[in-house]
Amino acid sequence: MSSTRTPAEVDDPIGYFIEDLTYHGKTERTRDAYERVLRRFESFLDQGTTPKSATHRDCMAFVHSLRGDAADSTVATYAAYLHRFYGYMTEVGVFEGNPMTLVMEEMDETVDKDPARRDVSIPAMREFVAGIRHPLHRALVVTLLKTGMRVGELCNLDLRDLALDDEEVRGAFSLGARPALADRPNSLYVTPDATVGEELNGAVRTASNKRKRATVIPVDDELARTLKRWLAVRPDAPSDAEPLFVGTAEGWGERLEPQAVRHVVERYAREAGWYRTGGGAAENVTPHYFRHFFTTHLRDRTGDRGVVKYLRGDVADDVIDTYTHNWGDQVRETYEANVYRLSG
Repeated sequence: MSSTRTPAEVDDPIGYFIEDLTYHGKTERTRDAYERVLRRFESFLDQGTTPKSATHRDCMAFVHSLRGDAADSTVATYAAYLHRFYGYMTEVGVFEGNPMTLVMEEMDETVDKDPARRDVSIPAMREFVAGIRHPLHRALVVTLLKTGMRVGELCNLDLRDLALDDEEVRGAFSLGARPALADRPNSLYVTPDATVGEELNGAVRTASNKRKRATVIPVDDELARTLKRWLAVRPDAPSDAEPLFVGTAEGWGERLEPQAVRHVVERYAREAGWYRTGGGAAENVTPHYFRHFFTTHLRDRTGDRGVVKYLRGDVADDVIDTYTHNWGDQVRETYEANVYRLSG
């Protein structure tokens, strides 16, 4: 087995990684996809440069070479595969560091600050959500739409980050263990401390949270019901971190990764005619589109940019401090009075 080899004995890091994907139960299709991308990266590198010796500039050059020939979503997928490869190889001691960490930070989906986007009305979004029957898929989509959080932040949520004022749920799960949630029932806590490749709550993370300050987001009755339905069928997680969202097919019980969430959203968006291969931000509905939808509609309804900035986790100490100290009165009341409904 590859796991019995020392780092010095690994002469083909890509082969080592693909072999370990097999041991982790990844499908042949998934392994083939990873190998195609990683071998393409290997071929791209200058003579004398190997994946092990590649720098962040080599990785940036590779990602840049994809632009123009591939859709934005494909570029993001390739980058995610490369990032996962380096993160894993660093974790097992074959590589000394992950040069993709900086690249992924620079590829934040908000680089295009105000692109033209598809205009989806609240009734249309309500119809879209109504067509999602799978408890996990519905929970993912409704959480993104109701909170405006980034997909990585969604994946990093643990049970301790969710407080639900429901005796039945509290009796079955250890929820809301965060001190910040002690007097804030029906809330989600989004931490600024999650970083790719670093351990948090006993688990190494595969996505980073972009926030510089912690945010507590209200959970309204609609989102609470959706999350309760998901928790009723949620597989037990092998991780002591108890991730909130875990796989129900491939990777049963394992923390969902951002790419898996993107695939879920893409599936339903395609069915709705809201996603086209090769389409860009102006056309395709993605998890990041849901953040845009949340921002646009909640800002229009409240007229309070400060509350929306706080909920989004935008960096502004005066905004964060103001709404942190007045969370119960202003944030929750403003949110619950204005957030849109996603069910009839």
